[in-house]
Amino acid sequence: MDGIDIPVFNERAIRAAAGLLFLLGIIAFMTAALTGYFQPLRAFGLLFMVDMMLRLFVSARYTPSLMLASLLVRRQRPEWVSAEPKKLAWGLGLGMAFVSCLAMGLLGLDPLVTLALCSVCLTLLFLETAFGICVGCELSRVFSRTKPTLCPGDTCNYTPPPRARKAAVVPRP
Repeated sequence: MDGIDIPVFNERAIRAAAGLLFLLGIIAFMTAALTGYFQPLRAFGLLFMVDMMLRLFVSARYTPSLMLASLLVRRQRPEWVSAEPKKLAWGLGLGMAFVSCLAMGLLGLDPLVTLALCSVCLTLLFLETAFGICVGCELSRVFSRTKPTLCPGDTCNYTPPPRARKAAVVPRP
């Protein structure tokens, strides 16, 4: 981007993509949890894993979820965020998808284990899309040797005010 020295992504598109993936994932998860039919969850796990692999190893431009999300948010002002923390988050997602797919397929683990693994992944997707909390980005901030720049919601530079003490209740006259 012009005027930005580091690789960046559009946070609005990333959150929208997380929302799309969460929607598909929760439908597949609930189908598996309520009916015991795991085929939609297997298909979602594979889709999610391919999406994360494309983001990490090819280019984020070519991932189906980000292409659709970018189209949906194209009329909104982009919020540019640093690419490195997002890549760590996507690596975390890829690892979780790989373990979940392995549990469902090759290892044939108990369905409850699969549902537990998928619920963790869906929780992280929900945190990203609903609240803008990127757990991978937070891990990057904690373990990185350099201070991050261009964080979502300017969390790198913003210090919230201290919590106010309980307000005194004034009785009505």
